[in-house]
Amino acid sequence: MLGSLKYITVRKTFKYRLYPTKAQQTALEANLRESRWLYNHLLEQRKTAYETDGTSLSLYTQVNTIPALKQERESLKSVHSQVLQNVAVRLDLAMQAFFRRVKVGEKPGYPRFQGRDRYDSLTFPQAPVGCKLEGDAARCAAHSTATLSLSKLGQIKVLIHRPLEGTVKTCTIKCDSCGKWWATFSCELEAPEPLPASLEEVGIDVGLKDFAFLSTDEAVPAPKFYRRDQKDLGKVQSRMSAQAKGSKERRHRKKAVGKVHSRIANRRKDFTHQLSRYLVNRFGLIAIEDIHTNRMVHNHSLAKSILDAAWSQFFDCLAYKAACAGRQLVKVNPAYTSQDCHQCGHRQKMPLSERTYCCACCGQSCHRDLNASLNILRIAVGQHSVG
Repeated sequence: MLGSLKYITVRKTFKYRLYPTKAQQTALEANLRESRWLYNHLLEQRKTAYETDGTSLSLYTQVNTIPALKQERESLKSVHSQVLQNVAVRLDLAMQAFFRRVKVGEKPGYPRFQGRDRYDSLTFPQAPVGCKLEGDAARCAAHSTATLSLSKLGQIKVLIHRPLEGTVKTCTIKCDSCGKWWATFSCELEAPEPLPASLEEVGIDVGLKDFAFLSTDEAVPAPKFYRRDQKDLGKVQSRMSAQAKGSKERRHRKKAVGKVHSRIANRRKDFTHQLSRYLVNRFGLIAIEDIHTNRMVHNHSLAKSILDAAWSQFFDCLAYKAACAGRQLVKVNPAYTSQDCHQCGHRQKMPLSERTYCCACCGQSCHRDLNASLNILRIAVGQHSVG
């Protein structure tokens, strides 16, 4: 009887900083170079086969050619076999995405050949085969060090800033734009216990002036991380553009540009994680707008501000945190939420310049974003009760 019980499992990723020696860094860069060569070679195979014979090569056909390629190109032997197989898997996923978008009527770009700065990661798809974290990482204290043993690369120092949970399934080694190395472990673990029930409900209206306006009449100011560091970014970008392409100095300046971008991204990520955690801990039902930022950025006057706000990242954080905590997250159609009165339902035009909603029917007056958030909550409660 006990054997028939099924446990609900989830996937969770843990990202740790690596500190390779100079020799190990050189070996890692060589692995990236060989993996990139293989990716471009397999892409060329597919392109040539389709143009000459009209045939499409399958994933397994290309995987079976890798042993022969190792005999022709000795340097491929320095890369773990499963990492090379994963290169073929990546290309196959890119081709599947291309044809899927073609079928739905889009005009996607054909999968491109990878330049030196575009192929930046290696994946061990069946950990601990080829990679193993030495020691008990689940019991490591905060900011302790361990070693990651990688096949043909040796033992690399890794900083464990939080305990590793669950069973490691895959491991990805990545080099970011600053030249820092990271190890990302995808782990399978049992679903966490839900948080204690909460009867509080909230509707959230996102915007550019206020990042979020809650139906509880609380406003979260927009942090505008990119705008705040835009001047610093412009300085380092101008210094990089002044250097000759392909020069050592330009590569050095490019890392400085990457550091500014990384700083902006880290601040934005910290903000979205903290805000989403606060909301999930406090509210039992969270209502948000079902918006698609990819369509909104076609407005060139607002595109930079919309991307800087990172609404999609915030919604993604809310979604997985709410699922793990047992909270209800409801997405509603944002149409007319700013034009309808939350009390009587009267609809009237609301230009963006008008920040106060004054209902011409019932006389209700409030901040336009508060009115929208109350409408979002009202619609979500109706959907949730029907569901």
